[in-house]
Amino acid sequence: MKLLEGKTVLVTGASTGIGRAAAVGAAKAGADVAINYHSRDDDAAACIAEIEAAGRRGLAVKGDVAAPETATEFVAKAVEAFGKVDVMVSNAGICPFHSFLDMPVETVQRTMQVNLLGGYFMCQAAANQMVKQGHGGALIAVSSISALVGGEYQTHYTPTKAGLHSLMQSTAIALGKHNIRCNSVLPGTILTEINKEDLADEAKRKYMEGRIPLGRLGQAEDLAGPIIFLASDMAAYVTGAALLVDGGAFVNLQ
Repeated sequence: MKLLEGKTVLVTGASTGIGRAAAVGAAKAGADVAINYHSRDDDAAACIAEIEAAGRRGLAVKGDVAAPETATEFVAKAVEAFGKVDVMVSNAGICPFHSFLDMPVETVQRTMQVNLLGGYFMCQAAANQMVKQGHGGALIAVSSISALVGGEYQTHYTPTKAGLHSLMQSTAIALGKHNIRCNSVLPGTILTEINKEDLADEAKRKYMEGRIPLGRLGQAEDLAGPIIFLASDMAAYVTGAALLVDGGAFVNLQ
């Protein structure tokens, strides 16, 4: 039996990158998958095609996670299509690199609204549906190694990822009585749209690779396994945990 056989998994920010890898991975593990995406229609359609190619049902719901009503609509449409919600993977996020002293107010607010509040409302909407169903579930937030360390051009971003990590710790307590498990994954430097421009600098990329014990930058697919594990019954006694997926970067202080 596949790890997520019979489950319905929701993934936000899933048209590309980690979200898409998680969505397709969940389908290959046996789940029906609903994805949320912001604007990339063609990429979302391609993701659904991969889900269906894995033999599972897929649903794409367009919407901006910064708006609280998007979460309610996403969960409602998933339930309408698949009958239930078993897993929410809150992945949607942005990181427009910018220096601290002249950081535009709009950039701070937008980053907070998408990354932290978007994750909050998505998890809340999914949790309410899980409580209504009465058979538990799993919330998984895609936080970041940035929840634990700083970044000169990420002063608006790192607090949001620390917030998601903290949110999973608190919801683990709040939702334990409903058998809803809440965990986060903390990716290290993963090659995605967020950092594509930053890592176009060959010297910086080589430096980053040199700091990672496993000797390479991460790929979006490196997150699929950890996310599927946390979503599955193999992690039935895991809640309030944070799993680093960083090739060993965090522990390498040399």
